[in-house]
Amino acid sequence: MQVVLNEGRAAGSSLPHSHSQLFWLRTPPPVVLEEQPRLAQGRCGVCEVLRHEGLELALRGDAVMLAAPAGRAPYEVVIAPREHADEPTAEGLVDAALLLRDAIRRLREVEGPVPLNAWLHTGGHWHLELVPRLTVFAGLELGAGIYVNSLAPEEAAQRLRA
Repeated sequence: MQVVLNEGRAAGSSLPHSHSQLFWLRTPPPVVLEEQPRLAQGRCGVCEVLRHEGLELALRGDAVMLAAPAGRAPYEVVIAPREHADEPTAEGLVDAALLLRDAIRRLREVEGPVPLNAWLHTGGHWHLELVPRLTVFAGLELGAGIYVNSLAPEEAAQRLRA
């Protein structure tokens, strides 16, 4: 299953208002499958991300919101439980959703209304990702999977805290 939030035409939204979608997938999506070998070796990318200091924006229950240390776009945010967990609990999911709402509010205070995508990622250390669509992904990003982000995560964190 893939849970997504689309807001704005530049974020692929086919509707004029913010909306969420649920996609039922027969197999795990490629992004989840790519993580499986690392997890089998006892290495978790989300746990590594959570170790970055100075990027934390907020806490709620066991969930933490932080500026992504290697974001694909300016103001990318990751929300995850502080301790590794493969699947969210109901309480953990509520805390994460409330942090997502807070992240969107903070983003709007800094940049105004912007198109964005957010999704729930499970199959490893579960987390939410928020990617504002302030830049256009071009050939390098789409063809090579190398993203050019003009805003340092420390600067993004500072602006989102203000």
